[in-house]
Amino acid sequence: MKHLDEYRDAAASQSLITDIRARATRPWVLMDVCGGQTHNLVRYGIERELADCVELIHGPGCPVCVTATELIDFAVALALRPNTIVASFGDMLRVPGSSQSLMQARERGGKIQIVYSPLDALALARQHPKAEIVFLAVGFETTAPATALAVIQATQLSLNNFSIVPAHVRVLPAMETIMQMPDNRVEGFLAAGHVCCITGFESYQPFASRFRVPIVITGFEPIDLLRGILKTVELLETGLAIVKNQYSRTVQRQGNLAAQSIIDQVYEVDDRDWRGFGTISGGGYRLRAEYSLMDARQKFADVLPPKGRGDVDCRGADVMSGKIKPKQCPAFATTCTPQSPLGAPMVSSEGACAAYYRFEPLPIKVPS
Repeated sequence: MKHLDEYRDAAASQSLITDIRARATRPWVLMDVCGGQTHNLVRYGIERELADCVELIHGPGCPVCVTATELIDFAVALALRPNTIVASFGDMLRVPGSSQSLMQARERGGKIQIVYSPLDALALARQHPKAEIVFLAVGFETTAPATALAVIQATQLSLNNFSIVPAHVRVLPAMETIMQMPDNRVEGFLAAGHVCCITGFESYQPFASRFRVPIVITGFEPIDLLRGILKTVELLETGLAIVKNQYSRTVQRQGNLAAQSIIDQVYEVDDRDWRGFGTISGGGYRLRAEYSLMDARQKFADVLPPKGRGDVDCRGADVMSGKIKPKQCPAFATTCTPQSPLGAPMVSSEGACAAYYRFEPLPIKVPS
C-alpha cells in the first residue's frame, strides 16, 4: 500500500486535470455514487476545476440520506418506549422524521446511545440485560456484514434483549432506478470503491451493457478520483460501455467472499423504500426467517408508525438523482442548514448538501 500523501500530490493532480481536459472533446456528465467521493470532489475543488469539460453530479451515495422516514419515526417511537435503548450511528441523530428527529426525542427523554459499530450495540445488550437494545442498522453493502455478524453472535449468545431495525440498502438497484428516470442525464458512473470491496464488480457489467454507460470503480483520494474521471472520459470518448477497476489496490473482481457469505447467511434481498425515491425493487435486505426474532419491526410491531410523509420542503431526492446541485435548492443555507436541516443530505457527513455547505465557499484549489 502506498503512502497516502502520494494520492494527494498536487503536481500529479494537476497533470491528471490537464489529461482530462485534453481527452474530453465535449462536456460529459458523470455521477459518483459514494458520499465520501462527493465530499472529496467538492472539498478539493475537483468539481469546479473540471466544470468546463466534465459535469460531476452526485447520486444516492449516502445511506443515512435514503433511510425511509418511517424507519426514523419507528426508531423515535422505540427510544421513547420504556426500558428501551436505541443504538445508532451519530449521523442518524439529526435526520428529520415526520415530526421529530432522534436528537429531539432524546431531548424529550428518549434513550439513545451513539455507537461506532453493531458490535458496540451488542455489547450494550450484554451490559444491560434488563433493557431492550435496538440497533438502527443503516448502511450499504459495506456495513451489512458487521450487522450480520452481530445478529449471528446475539443468536449464539441467546441475547433476547437485542434486535435490529433492518435498514441496509443496495447500490446497484438505485443506479438502475436513476437510469430509468425520464430526465436522467448520467453518461458514466464513478462506482463506490468501498461497496465494491464487499460485492466485487462483476455484476456491474450487465448494467453497463444494458444502459450503455461505462462504470469505473475508484477510491476517495484526489488522485483516485481524477484517475477514475480520466478513465471514464476515455471510455466515453471511445464509445465503450464497460467496467474498469481503478481501485485495484483494494477492490478485487470477486469482492470479499467471506463477507458476502455472512450477508447471505443472515439476509435476503428485499424491496426497500428509499427516502425520496419510493420503493426500489431489490433495493435492500431483510432478515431471513431463522433470524426473524432479531427483527425489531416484528418484535415491537405494536409501536410501528404509519408510513411517514415525504420531505415537503427538501429537494434531497432531486440532488441525489442528479437533477439539481445542492445550491439550486431554494432552501440551501437559508431555511436548511446542518443545525436546522430540512432533510438528510444536509445532516450526514456523507450528504451532498453538507459537502457543499462546508466546502463550496472555499476557493478552487489543487490538493496539497
